[in-house]
Amino acid sequence: LWYQGGRGVEKDKKKELYHMEEAAIAGHPYARHNLGCNEWDNGKYERAVKHFIIAANLGFDVSIKALKECYTKGNVSKEEFAAALRAYQAAVDAAKSPQREEAAKFDAIVRSKCR
Repeated sequence: LWYQGGRGVEKDKKKELYHMEEAAIAGHPYARHNLGCNEWDNGKYERAVKHFIIAANLGFDVSIKALKECYTKGNVSKEEFAAALRAYQAAVDAAKSPQREEAAKFDAIVRSKCR
């Protein structure tokens, strides 16, 4: 993202994409989603959908929303969307734990007191 916005470095699309691809390969869902957005902007809808599906499978909610929009526009089949939705839900369920729930409660308390 540093190369995208030119924060502390000169803007460089090639380096931006390189680092985004490296992060996506390493399993970073936000980077994977951003690659999908880049492909979409370049008219490569099938590649974009593949990136969105992978990010959704990792539990990234923004990608599931993007896939829902793609489905309503006819860029994703009903079967593809249903499979992505099931995988998304499985990833979200797998990430649930008593410790995470306790941390979320603590975070909500801290945020409410900081306002």
